[in-house]
Amino acid sequence: MSEKNLSIPSGRPKRRKSQIYRVRNQDVVVPDGYMAVGCIVGMHGLRGEIKVELYTDFPERFAAGVTVLVGGDLTEVELVAVRPHKNQLLMQLAGVADRTAAERLRGLWLFVPEDDAAELEEGVYWIHDIIGLQVLQEDGRHLGDVVDVFATGANDVYVVRPAEAQNRGQDILLPAIPEVVLTVDLAQRKMTVHLPDGLIEAEIVD
Repeated sequence: MSEKNLSIPSGRPKRRKSQIYRVRNQDVVVPDGYMAVGCIVGMHGLRGEIKVELYTDFPERFAAGVTVLVGGDLTEVELVAVRPHKNQLLMQLAGVADRTAAERLRGLWLFVPEDDAAELEEGVYWIHDIIGLQVLQEDGRHLGDVVDVFATGANDVYVVRPAEAQNRGQDILLPAIPEVVLTVDLAQRKMTVHLPDGLIEAEIVD
């Protein structure tokens, strides 16, 4: 589960089961009850600093003295120092004092307990709440189910695995904007959407 949030109609997040995500052509297993907030993608310098790609909208959660959980075994490690670097963060971890030690951490993910998740404003969701939702068209027809979420910068995109033969069996990419995503009901695990013209094969939908 990721802490990246999504700004669309109302609802509140709830705890979800563990999931497997596909990131950078690799499967990322997120332990039950935890959220992925960053990935160690490289090293910086010779003193053990690591480069972390963020998967959270709350980078302020990373600060000296904070404990993070590293890797699938959820090893507790204290952050000694944190500083911004381009679109990433450079972090010094306790016990990681040289480049060789830092290199061993490449590819590992940073997790936090779901109970430590930041409070969201109304109308904002966690990605793990969106994945798995049943997607309905305005007339009630089942369009498919959300299987992934892409961050594009301007807005997120929901990847919908189509029901039956819709869209010739190809995944449907829905922009996560109010004009398309009309309602989200987390309790019922449903999302109602308006399909812009040309988004999917017209002859398959009709």
